[in-house]
Amino acid sequence: MKYLKLIRYQNLLLLAFMQLIFRYGFLKLQNIPLALNHFQYALLVLSTVLIAAAGYIINDILDQETDYDNRPNNVIVGKSISEKAAYNLYFVLNVLGVGIGFYLSNVIQKPSFTGAFIIVSATLYMYATSLKQMLLVGNIIVALLLSFSVLIIGLFDLLPATYDGNRAEMGVMFSMLIDYAVFAFIINLIREIVKDMEDVDGDYNQGMSTLPIAIGVSRTSKVIFGLGIIATLILLWYVNTYLMDYHLYYAVVYALIFVVSPMIFFLVKIWNAQSKKEFHLLSSVLKWVIFFGILSVLVITLNIHLNA
Repeated sequence: MKYLKLIRYQNLLLLAFMQLIFRYGFLKLQNIPLALNHFQYALLVLSTVLIAAAGYIINDILDQETDYDNRPNNVIVGKSISEKAAYNLYFVLNVLGVGIGFYLSNVIQKPSFTGAFIIVSATLYMYATSLKQMLLVGNIIVALLLSFSVLIIGLFDLLPATYDGNRAEMGVMFSMLIDYAVFAFIINLIREIVKDMEDVDGDYNQGMSTLPIAIGVSRTSKVIFGLGIIATLILLWYVNTYLMDYHLYYAVVYALIFVVSPMIFFLVKIWNAQSKKEFHLLSSVLKWVIFFGILSVLVITLNIHLNA
């Protein structure tokens, strides 16, 4: 169980679920060819999960002092698992993840795509060693990496199966993946800043530069409120433009209840939030927004089939 906690297995399950939903709850329900078979797609998901798990491990290894300040009861490396064992596991997971990526890149006859896995692995290492200490840079990097886990589906499953005869249709599919990648980026960026607010004391003691440390928790709450307003307005615009106009009413109801409503709850609470407990709750709310937001692609697809 200690190793499962080390790799943040709940987050990895969410990541795998997200990629499976996009494949089997969206792409497979369209009348389009896909480049990967079931086994190969499972390997793509596994590769993503392995590299993400390695990222969590190296972050815990290099963040031990901060974790003792922020979450003393949840410290694993140096307490339940030795630093050496953690480093070994980090190395093995990275090698396996990048190795699988190399195999898949050759399967789709685009060996240069291996670079995507190497870049993600290297970025996670740089995040843990230096980028996370830079104002907003670490937050943006983490949000971008989640977005890329959506886009990589298009790179490996759509792009290799695209030809002149289906280019327009595949472009529509890819554009939907981009829409969800943007959604994941915005919500996860807000969530990362909220987590910095939760950990402000420990981060300050370790000399880190986060937005709450730079401008204060109260001002950061107002900035987050502004970002949340923008995100909510974008969601409402998307619902009105792409769901209401196409009479996808089941999807509209779903989006309003499970995505927009939690965002409104978040906005109400973040304005005056001050305690660690409140920030932890709001971070969890945003995690559920991401979960239900991703699941909406299945709801939209089923609604389209019902209307057909």
